[in-house]
Amino acid sequence: MLNQMHKKAIISGGGTGGHIFPAIAIANELKEQIPEMEILFVGANNRMEMKRVPEAGYPIKGIDMYGLQRSLSIKGIIANLKLPFRLWRSLRKAKKIILDFKPDVVIGVGGYVSGPVLRIAANKHIPTLIQEQNSYPGITNKMLAKKARVICTAYENLEKYFPLEKTVKTGNPVRKDIIHLPDDKSEAYAYFGLQANKKTVSIIGGSLGARSINESVKEIVNDLESEDIQLVWQTGEYYYASIPEEMKQLNGIKILPFVQRMDYLYQVSDVIVSRAGALSISELCIVGKPCILIPSPNVAEDHQTKNANVLANAGAAVCIADKDAKEKLSYFLFELINNQQKCKEMSLNLKKLAIPDANQRIVNEIKKLI
Repeated sequence: MLNQMHKKAIISGGGTGGHIFPAIAIANELKEQIPEMEILFVGANNRMEMKRVPEAGYPIKGIDMYGLQRSLSIKGIIANLKLPFRLWRSLRKAKKIILDFKPDVVIGVGGYVSGPVLRIAANKHIPTLIQEQNSYPGITNKMLAKKARVICTAYENLEKYFPLEKTVKTGNPVRKDIIHLPDDKSEAYAYFGLQANKKTVSIIGGSLGARSINESVKEIVNDLESEDIQLVWQTGEYYYASIPEEMKQLNGIKILPFVQRMDYLYQVSDVIVSRAGALSISELCIVGKPCILIPSPNVAEDHQTKNANVLANAGAAVCIADKDAKEKLSYFLFELINNQQKCKEMSLNLKKLAIPDANQRIVNEIKKLI
């Protein structure tokens, strides 16, 4: 039987939490279903996966790889001129990793680093699987799709980008502690030092933070405190130092560079303000928390806006353009948190879009390959 065999898998991708945490969720499900499975991650050097993956208990090897720089600055132009040489070196490093590890399957979760790894694997006739999180595929996954055996998607109608016969709608993998939130929220409130009898707003600007969201929230922190509404605000490591110290001392306002216990954050939240990354949206659908989405404008093909529109069109979210966030966030946030009926409807609509067994669906496809 499969679960009695010693098998090996490489999982490649990263750059942001939207790629890393789904990858870890897939790895955890693989280990649960096939305990003997040996898993190696391959990520980009100096990116957050080199920290987050070992924290999750998995080994990782790094490759020096980055994508095409859209900036027209001297630094961006020089980086693009170096890109062909960097790609050649990345392919060589990926080849060595694959030859040394000898995987039975290679899984790509997006991000530029997955390109050379899956390309080498496919050329060596090792089965490859792509997990595409977004409603609009990234350039790396579109390039890899021709040689991939299976493409797991989270949205309908992606056959215009991927071969129909290879495409399987599985949903996005999420952490199990989010899928099964306990009814007792006392630990979650204690973790943040908040009171259970007060409404709570949470701000999630993605794993790296979002400058425009942070600037918008600065404008309304005092209003939230005066209305006796609690706040959990993840600023991102880079932006935390720019938050005024007096804001960090306000009553009921919890400002953090990064939230380790997202399960606790979802438990205490009455309304969430978030970027519209694929992972965030999948988690919001599962937990069913009313949300305001502010898509990042700094992503390929504006895919976060496309993600957000799927929810907005289903009555499952409020969507605000990034350029309008500072002007409009206060109005929409207070309107939503004070409208219990609208929050209830939004929660129901979110849960209709949820795919809580995505982890198992993806691992089932991996097991077929090996």
